[in-house]
Amino acid sequence: MEVRIDTHSPEQSRQLGYLVGSRLDAPAIIGLKGDLGCGKTVFVKGLARGLGVPERYPITSPTYTFINEYAGRLPLFHVDLYRITDPEELTDIGFEEVTAGKAVAAIEWADRIPGASLLLDIAVNIYITDDNSRRWHFFFYRRKFDNLIPELKNFQLT
Repeated sequence: MEVRIDTHSPEQSRQLGYLVGSRLDAPAIIGLKGDLGCGKTVFVKGLARGLGVPERYPITSPTYTFINEYAGRLPLFHVDLYRITDPEELTDIGFEEVTAGKAVAAIEWADRIPGASLLLDIAVNIYITDDNSRRWHFFFYRRKFDNLIPELKNFQLT
């Protein structure tokens, strides 16, 4: 199943992340793929709030720490694989714990994972269409996401 959505501002991209987070009712592995500056971290900020991560916790890119963990309605692991150059490094950062199915894992640069499509529940490809606009392609695997897909299809930008 594929769903495509266009956003026209960082706030709309955050709203999109919020919608996904608010509709998830079980752990999921979400892979985010796109160029630098396309909005991966902006999306995760919304995702975290939708999962109930309190506003007092700033959501930041884990580029240098690799993994940030947040407590919410469902736990969230925010992973950034930008600096991973060898797949064996995934073991060193505790990647197996992140993908063990006990939390929502939002993985930036998921295309750096060998066999990523076999691991992901949701793959999100993000394309920059102009300075503020993005085209989001959501691909769903392994689960039906009956409570999320219809909401995405009817997503209304504000």
